[in-house]
Formats: sequence, C-alpha cells, structure tokens
Amino acid sequence: MSKQRKTLAKRAKVADHRELPGYGDLAGGIAEVLDAARRASARAVNAVMTATYWEIGRRIVEYQQEGKERAEYGEAVLAQLSRDLKNRYGRGFGVDNLQRFRLFYIAYASIGIYATASRKSARPTGKYATLPRISGGEPLTQIAARFPLPWSAYVRLLAVKNENARSFYETEALRAGWSVRQLDRQIQSQFYERTALSRNKADMLTKGARPQADDAMSPEEEIKDPYVLEFLGLRDEYSETDLEAALIHHLEDFLLELAADLQKTQRMLERRGTAERGAAMKSQR
Repeated sequence: MSKQRKTLAKRAKVADHRELPGYGDLAGGIAEVLDAARRASARAVNAVMTATYWEIGRRIVEYQQEGKERAEYGEAVLAQLSRDLKNRYGRGFGVDNLQRFRLFYIAYASIGIYATASRKSARPTGKYATLPRISGGEPLTQIAARFPLPWSAYVRLLAVKNENARSFYETEALRAGWSVRQLDRQIQSQFYERTALSRNKADMLTKGARPQADDAMSPEEEIKDPYVLEFLGLRDEYSETDLEAALIHHLEDFLLELAADLQKTQRMLERRGTAERGAAMKSQR
C-alpha cells in the first residue's frame, strides 16, 4: 500500500468516532448541555409569557371594573382591543385569547396579592366584584416566579370547571412533575374523580405519577409549542434563525429585569445587615 493510501486510511480511521477514545462521553455530554439549555429557554419564555398574560388579564378586568358602563361594553372592549393588538403584534390576540387571559387572572388573582404557591387561598367568586385591586403593575419576574407550570398547562387547567378538581390537577402536576401531555391525559381520564372514589388514594397517586411513553416532550417540542411561537411572534414559516433570535431577545429582557431585581434585593439585605450590626454594637456598649 502506498504511503498516500496509508495516510488516507489513517485519517478515515480517526474520523470514525468509534475509534476516538472517550468521544461518546464528549458527544453525550454536549447533547445533555444542549437539551438542558433548550429546556431552560422554554421554561424562561413560558414564565415570561404566563406572567404577561396574567398582567394583560389584570388590566382588562380592572378596566371593566371601572363603572357599570364599562362592564356593559365588555365584549365590545375585547373586540376593539383584539383588533388593535393584532394590528400591532400579529396573531395570538383574538377575542377568545383575551377572554382566556381575563379568566386566567380571575382564577389566579390572589397570586398577585399573597405571592404564595399555595392554591388553598380563597379565590374570588361572583362576577369579579370582589377581586383585589392592584394599582400598578409588578415586574414580570416577580409575577413569573408564582407560576411554575407552562402556559399550556394553565390553559388546560382553565378548562376544568370544578375548582377542587383544578386545584388537584395543578398540585399533582407540580408534585409529580407532569408534562402538559400527562396533565391532559389525566384530565381526559377523569383522574380526580377516579382518585376520589378509590379506596386506596395513595396507590392511585403513585400510579398517576408514573409517565407513559407518549407523555414525554423533547426540548424541541417544548420550544416549538404553538403558544410559545405565537408569543414570540413567529408564524408557521419561521426559520430556525428567527426562533433563535426571538428566544435571545426575550431571554435578554427577562435576565436584565431579573438582575435588576436581584441587585435591589442585595442592597436591601446589605442595609438590613448594616442596621442589625449597628444595633448589636449599641447593645454591647
């Protein structure tokens, strides 16, 4: 075999990853990093999206609370708002979606006041007459921290009319780490009702926590959720570059706001620590 052919054969052997020592660990580790990053991106965008829609719902409800005349023209307000938002931001702001944002705020209005993950707090009843009034908007990062599930999950939960059942599904989705598909399957199979009738509820909950093969969602599926694409302003013919740019834009805004909040918290803790040290020194004199 000529020297040139030997060199080519050697290169071909090196190019085959099966012959590279430790290459499998390298490729597998990088794949894990990319998958984790994509899931984190999807979670971050979902958090901002859910907080945004809650805030939109709050503003709609508060506008409609301002007197009987505004309440009477509720449907007309949503129709006009839908036209204006779609002209400016594209799809995703139909009347049905705006109504969903409004109902989302009504169902989770107490979250904005008590800032608690507990779903046992009293929810407003009646035609939002007793909803808590919030004069100004909060930073989206603070609102987002109160909604750990993706927006698709809350959309599915809002379809559950029984409030006890909705609270049950939400609690179990958080406890067991259900995907949106698993949550949808459990609601469709009336898991709440079956568990309530079961003599061995603990066993039912254990079985319900086990995912099925079709429940898993890939990072690509999480990012390309139709609700996420709508929020990012991407249409069906979007490119991967468009998706990447939209994700970066929203993540930059979210992280900048989060950094500002963290700096405020750090300064507050530093002032508190200084005051405590000063008080301690006075007491020692």
